[in-house]
Amino acid sequence: MPLSFAKVGEENIIRKITGNDEVRRHLENLGFVAGANVSIVNSLAGNVIVKVKDSRVAINEDMARRIMI
Repeated sequence: MPLSFAKVGEENIIRKITGNDEVRRHLENLGFVAGANVSIVNSLAGNVIVKVKDSRVAINEDMARRIMI
């Protein structure tokens, strides 16, 4: 299921990243790689603040839909 459907505070594992090469590379540079733990810190109007690899990253709803958990 996409990361955008996860509940706030719930710990998940990234299964795969979808999208074109540019999008996947951008998310990989932010720390979103298969096997990494990820959790939603806060969600507002579809945009989410995500904790990944001891960092907090804000991503929009479109990017959150490309991260499969």
